[in-house]
Amino acid sequence: MSDSEDMTEFASIVERIERGEVPIKNIERELICPICKELFTHPLILPCQHSICHKCVRELLMLNHEDSFDAGSECSMPGSPRSRVPSPSMERLDRLVRSGSISSPGWRRGSVTPRVTTIPCPGCQHDIDLGERGISMLFRNFTLESIVERYRQAARAAVAIMCNICKPPPQEATKSCMDCKASYCNECFKLHHPWGTPKAQHEYVLMCPEHEMEKVNMYCEVCRRPVCHLCKLGGSHANHKVTTMSSAYKILKEKLAKSIHYLISKEDQVRTQITGLELLINQTEENGQLAERRANEHFERLFETLQERKSEMLRSIEQSRNRRLDQLKGQVEEYQGMLENSGLVGYAQEVLKETDQSCFVQTAKQLHVRIQKATESLRTFHPSADPCFDEFVLDTSKEETLLKEMCFGGVPDPPLIDLSNSKVYNEASICWRLSDDHLPTDHHVLEYRRLGGPSQSPSQEDGEDSGVWRATDRVYGPSTVVCDLDPNSLYAFRVRSCRNSMFSPYSPEVTFHTPPAPAFGFLFSDKCGFSTERLILNKRRDTVENVAGMVFLLAADRVQTGSYIGLDYIIGDTGISQGRHYWAFKVEPYSYMVKVGVASDSKLLEWFHNPRDTSSPRYDHDSGHDSGSEDACYDLSQPFTLLTLGMGKLFIPKASSSSSSTANAQPGDPGNRVLPLPQRLGVCLDYDACRVYFYDADTMRCLYERQVDCSGTMYPAFGLMGSGKVQLEEFVTAKRLTF
Repeated sequence: MSDSEDMTEFASIVERIERGEVPIKNIERELICPICKELFTHPLILPCQHSICHKCVRELLMLNHEDSFDAGSECSMPGSPRSRVPSPSMERLDRLVRSGSISSPGWRRGSVTPRVTTIPCPGCQHDIDLGERGISMLFRNFTLESIVERYRQAARAAVAIMCNICKPPPQEATKSCMDCKASYCNECFKLHHPWGTPKAQHEYVLMCPEHEMEKVNMYCEVCRRPVCHLCKLGGSHANHKVTTMSSAYKILKEKLAKSIHYLISKEDQVRTQITGLELLINQTEENGQLAERRANEHFERLFETLQERKSEMLRSIEQSRNRRLDQLKGQVEEYQGMLENSGLVGYAQEVLKETDQSCFVQTAKQLHVRIQKATESLRTFHPSADPCFDEFVLDTSKEETLLKEMCFGGVPDPPLIDLSNSKVYNEASICWRLSDDHLPTDHHVLEYRRLGGPSQSPSQEDGEDSGVWRATDRVYGPSTVVCDLDPNSLYAFRVRSCRNSMFSPYSPEVTFHTPPAPAFGFLFSDKCGFSTERLILNKRRDTVENVAGMVFLLAADRVQTGSYIGLDYIIGDTGISQGRHYWAFKVEPYSYMVKVGVASDSKLLEWFHNPRDTSSPRYDHDSGHDSGSEDACYDLSQPFTLLTLGMGKLFIPKASSSSSSTANAQPGDPGNRVLPLPQRLGVCLDYDACRVYFYDADTMRCLYERQVDCSGTMYPAFGLMGSGKVQLEEFVTAKRLTF
C-alpha cells in the first residue's frame, strides 16, 4: 500500500471517528508516536504527512546538531508545554539508528559536516529537509491531538469487565479462561473449574478490567491493583507509579509469608485470647440472662403494683356507684308515693274517708307530718346523689412521662474526678465530670477513706476508720464538699453515678494530701506600706501584680552609680500570734522575682518606714543573692524568712544544716538548690515551735524549712521586683474555708 493510500485510509478513519462510527478504543496503535512509543503529545505533521511528537522532532535535531536544535526550537511553538510527557532517551534513538529504523543519508553520526536541517521520518524512512526555518515550518496536527484527548477520556471512563456466569447483578471479572472463552469472578471460576477435573487444567489469565483484550502485566503501587500497559500509557494510571508483576509478586509474597509466620509464632497467644473471648462469651450469656431475669422482676413488680391499684380503684368506683344508685332509687320511690292513688297520697285519701273522729285524729296527726315533709321536699328538690365521678378521674400524665423517659441504656459510664478543679485542705471540694455523650443520671455518691499520714499513731492505724470507705449523701450535681479531714494525712476519693437504681463502676481512685495545719484566711493588706505606684491590687484583694512601669524605669537610672532597686512589699491583713497555720498561693511563671514567706511586725516597720537605696544588694538579708554576709546571717534566727522565686524557678537559700533543711538538696550543692517552680506553693508557720515550712501545694512535699524568730506578731509577706503576679488560693481569701 502506497503512502497516499495510507493517508487516505487514515483520513477516512478520522472522519468515521468524528462521526462516532468507530469505537475510539480500537485505534490505540494509531495514536502512538513511532519514536517514543507513547501517546502523541503536541504532534507535528511532517511533509510526508506522518506525525511525530514535537519533543521527538527536537530530540532528532539535537542528535544531528545542537545549534540547529536551538535555532529551530526557540522560534517554533513558544507556548507549547515542554515537560508534560517525558522525552525519549538518547539511547533509544541510538538503537533506532543502529537498527536502521530511521537510517537515511541525512543521519550520519560520525559526519563532520552533517545536514543539520534534515531528519529521517520513522514512518516512511524518507529524509525530511526542514530547510532554514527548521521546526517552525511544521504544522501542529490539531485533529490528532483532539482524538488522543478523546481516547484518554474514554480510557478513564472504561467500564470493568463483568463475569459472564454470575446472576444479576454480575460481579467484576478477575480471570479470563482462554479455553472457555469467558470471563469469571473468583467464585464462578472455582465453581466451573473444580479441582481434579479436566477444566482445572484450562489456561486462564488475568485480564485488564479497563481494556478487555489486554492482559495485566504491571502492578500499580498507588491503587494497589494489577494493570495493563494501556492503563499506564493513557488510562487512569498514567501518572501513577507502577512496577513489574514479578517484582510485585515477590514483594507481596514475602510480606504475606512474614505475616503468616508471625501469626504461626503467636499461636499460643491467639489460643489464650480465644480462651479469654470464650470466657467473655459465657459471662456475657450469663449476665444477659441475669439482666433479663432482673428486668422481668422489676416489670412484674410494676405490673403487680398497677394491678393492685387498678383493682382497688375499680372496687371503690363500684361501691360508690351502688351507694348512689340506692339513694336515687329510694328518692324515686319516695316521689312516686306523692302520686294520686299510690303511696302516701293514696293512703292519705283513704284516711280522709274515716268518720270516727277519735280514730281520724290519732292517724291524721302522724300522717300530716309526713305530708308536710313531702311537700317541703317537693319545693326544695335536689337529687340525693351526684351522678358525676370526677373524684375517680386519674391524671397519669406525670407517670406516663416518667415511663416514657425511663432509660434502658444499662449501667451508666463512670465519672472522672477533675483534678484541676478539686481542692483539699482541712475540708475537700471534689469535682467530677461525665463523658460528653452520657445519658442523664439520677444522682452521684462520693466515697473517701484515709490512707494514713505521718502523724497517725499505731492505734489509729488499727482502728476501724482506717482504710474504710465512707460515703457522702446523694449528690445531685457535679461536686460536693467533705468536711472534718485530718491534717497532714493522705486521702483517697472515688465517685460513681446512679441511674434507674443501677450504679456505674467506680471512677479511678485519686489521692490528695491534706495540709499540715488548718487553713489560715487573709487578704492582701492595702494599707500597711502598700505601694500604689508599682503594685496593682484587684478589688477582691486576692491578687497583686507588679508592673514595671515608668517609675521603675526612672529608678533604674541609679544603676549607673551602683545603686539597686528595692523590693515592693505587701503583707496579709491578718497576723499570727499563736498556733499552727497554713496558706497557699500561685506565682505566675513569667514573674521576674518574687519573695514569699513570713515576717514579724517589727521587721515590717523597718522595711516600710525606713526605705534605703544601698550601694550593694548584700546590705539586706532577704536580697535573694548568694552572698557571704547573707550566709552568715542565715545561721542566726531572724524575725523573717523569705524564699526567692522567679523566671519559673524556686531558689533554696544557703544555710547551715543546724538551722534549715531541704527535701532534695545538700546545703553546699548549688545545682540542686534551684528547683522548678511549683504550680501552687504552700507556707506553714508553726508559731509555737518557731519554725516555717514551704510546700509544693499539689503534692504536699516539703521543699524547705527553717527556724524563725516569732517574738512578735507574724504576717504572711510577699515582695515583688519587676513584672510579677501572686494570687491567693480561694480558701485563703474566704477568711474561713467555704466552697
